[in-house]
Amino acid sequence: MNSDLVALTRGFLGFLIFMMLLVVVISALLFAFWIWMIIDCAKRNFRKDTEKIVWILVIVLLSVLGAAIYYFAVKINDKKGKKKRQ
Repeated sequence: MNSDLVALTRGFLGFLIFMMLLVVVISALLFAFWIWMIIDCAKRNFRKDTEKIVWILVIVLLSVLGAAIYYFAVKINDKKGKKKRQ
């Protein structure tokens, strides 16, 4: 009976450690994506400087959600435009 409890506790602790590592890895990847989108926006040539300021504010204030919006609204459309030009 006691050995079953020890085995169950070890299994649960192993699961918790795995979940914590998974959260850390996903958080690091999302942070890297956020930084990548900020850098891309800062380097990109927009038609107006106000567009750049607005996009940087969206990315910074909305964090990963803002970075995802920027990625799908600007970066993906830019890739499609480059393919059409070639």
